[in-house]
Amino acid sequence: MNDDNRETAPGALTTAELAPVVPLRNAVLFPGMVLPFAIGREASIAAVEAAMKEERPIALILQRDKDTEDPGPEDLYPVGTLANVLRFVGTPDGTHHLVCQGVARFHADTFSREEKHLNVYAVRVDEPAGKPAPELEAQMLHLRQQSLEALNLLPQTPEELVNTVRSIREPGRLADLVAGYLDLEAREKQQILETIDLHSRLAEVSRQLARRLEVLRISNRIREETQEAMSEHQREFILREQMRQIQKELGEGDEKAEEVRELGKAIAKAGMPDAAREQAERELKRLERMPEAAAEYSMVRTYLDWLIEYPWAKETEDNLDLDTAREVLDEDHFDLEKIKKRIVQFLAVRKRNPEGRAPILCFVGPPGVGKTSLGKSIARAMGRKFERMSLGGVHDEAEIRGHRRTYIGALPGNIVRALKKAGTRNPVLMLDELDKLGAGFHGDPAAALLEVLDPAQNDTFRDTYMDVSVDLSHVIFIGTANVLDQIPGPLRDRLEVIEVPGYTEIDKLEIARRYLISRQREANGLKPDEIEIPDETLKAVIQGYTREAGVRQLERQIGAVCRDVTTRIADGRSGPFTVRPDDLHDVLGARRYEDEAALRTSVAGVATGMAWTPVGGQILFVEATATPGNGKLRLTGQLGDVMKESVEIALSLMKSRAPDLGIEPGLFAERDIHVHVPAGAIPKDGPSAGVTMTTALASLLTGRCVGADLAMTGEITLRGLVLPVGGIKEKVLAAHTAGIKRVILPARNRKDYEDIPEHAREAMEFVWAETLDDVLDAALESKAGVGSVRQEKRA
Repeated sequence: MNDDNRETAPGALTTAELAPVVPLRNAVLFPGMVLPFAIGREASIAAVEAAMKEERPIALILQRDKDTEDPGPEDLYPVGTLANVLRFVGTPDGTHHLVCQGVARFHADTFSREEKHLNVYAVRVDEPAGKPAPELEAQMLHLRQQSLEALNLLPQTPEELVNTVRSIREPGRLADLVAGYLDLEAREKQQILETIDLHSRLAEVSRQLARRLEVLRISNRIREETQEAMSEHQREFILREQMRQIQKELGEGDEKAEEVRELGKAIAKAGMPDAAREQAERELKRLERMPEAAAEYSMVRTYLDWLIEYPWAKETEDNLDLDTAREVLDEDHFDLEKIKKRIVQFLAVRKRNPEGRAPILCFVGPPGVGKTSLGKSIARAMGRKFERMSLGGVHDEAEIRGHRRTYIGALPGNIVRALKKAGTRNPVLMLDELDKLGAGFHGDPAAALLEVLDPAQNDTFRDTYMDVSVDLSHVIFIGTANVLDQIPGPLRDRLEVIEVPGYTEIDKLEIARRYLISRQREANGLKPDEIEIPDETLKAVIQGYTREAGVRQLERQIGAVCRDVTTRIADGRSGPFTVRPDDLHDVLGARRYEDEAALRTSVAGVATGMAWTPVGGQILFVEATATPGNGKLRLTGQLGDVMKESVEIALSLMKSRAPDLGIEPGLFAERDIHVHVPAGAIPKDGPSAGVTMTTALASLLTGRCVGADLAMTGEITLRGLVLPVGGIKEKVLAAHTAGIKRVILPARNRKDYEDIPEHAREAMEFVWAETLDDVLDAALESKAGVGSVRQEKRA
């Protein structure tokens, strides 16, 4: 229908007017009252906007079910209130605040649907005019007396409301006013709204008000009785006693009392130590005395939940069968025999002395070598829960010890949270990336870990949030790090360091064959008989597409191969597919790594060194050249101060030993020497390149090339002594991977020989140098190379 007004059915006293409908979930507005509402539904907002645009009243109607999101005519009550919009304000979160004033009751005649909202043809119900009958006037007088008595019993009643009740002369208006302010459910108010007959309406409102009056009288009596017995400082107890008495008189169940009883039972069952149980009981008493609306109520309740849910007495039974542990470790990890042996020893000690203080193991090694998975294997072998806590970037002490409960959003530290998540007090807890800890103005988390990782005192660890001692002595802590030197000294002193070396090419081949292929095959939806990757293909991937200490990049490349095969099968091609080395170019692209050693060492002045990095060892090249000049030294390649000093020491050695090496002394004054270390975008530093720098200058100045299959490391002194350096194992592995056959190492590093994997030891020749003479005898070839300074001089 398009008409805004139309005649209603025969017998109606007024015409129907069109009004946009705003459904209410849990509120009823009476005529004459002003109430604010918050609306957020699109249809309700559209209805209000339409009413304001067309200057119409809105129809406020209660929903039968408050959970109905888009109510239709059948979901609404038949009687509502026409209201004028006084204010309509939107907020950034999409909620709109509406203030409106009730105008009149209406019967819903018919409904019509606009594009975004519902309209109703509303038939107004007007109140009868004129002086009320004597009986109606008597009901009105009784209701006014009840209202004034109730207002008198209420604290801080506005005087304007009292004057309004006294001045009203219309029975219907008085009934609506009192009903609007009564604490009734929406359905009860709707029943009063639908009561058109004034006698019945006044009687119903009077009955509801009488019930509330009885509660107010009892409350007032309780207040007077308790006020005589209690002092001024016991007001909180008075309020609670009032609440208890009111609930008793009304016969309502005490839900909070039931909640307190349940918490008390949970505290008794939690197995807390005495101190923690007493703390929990004190907080429970505070909670019992505290009103639910208090701001601190939720904080106390959350704290009790943490105390109850923490696994004070729950623990798993250890499986300390050493044969099972060996099987699990062999199943999960290839090689690493030294580490597996230490883990089995650790379990053997636990078996013989279960109550002993376990050492804190710390696996140190480059990324991707299996440090985290070793911790998981220990947990699986022992039958314990495993939790991992990443410490990378943690710079707040509260992340370890927890926050004070006075802070908003306070929580326990990561240690307590990890144990709660594990559900036992004896899990294997891995502290990952110990070398990545930070420190800020909130404190030093490494200092907080000192107590956690000290077996002598972590049985009384005190979390700031929990505020009671927590026993961490049953937890097996395992740390991981890439760089040992970056772990703070006091913390490192509490750790038993186990170095996890990088893998040789043979190790990577075996790991790929045993673990990586099957894992990536399953991850990419392939069956065992649909793909085959022979050993020669794996070797090609290892040599040409990866250069790392671990196997993460290798697994990614195998995953790329598996995805290619999965794509072929998805395109309808039938398997099985065998991936050959020649297929790798199409799948993985051009070969990324080439053997550069022979090319770089084909001229005099170039020497191959070995370097250590946090991600494993690598080889580096030192290049030296001479140009006409006046004896200046130029260094490039982003060298650090220590490495620059190594070049200066090397040049001084060459000058002091020029006669012995056959170098003309005047050469240094006639030539500028330029030393460069390629990969110039990468910063480099450390003393271990001293031997390589000296050899490169000796090669340049004598014209004797350095062997193409030779690499070296070591610190050099002005006396020509070769000093020991670190990272021998990682450096030798990198040289082995690069195809180096001979390496020169400091003689004082012989102790590190056993740490080098057997495959590398068998494939390489080791020269142990004590002095510079030992180095040059092994490094320089007898025949002068092309482009040397000596040849240039003779020419």
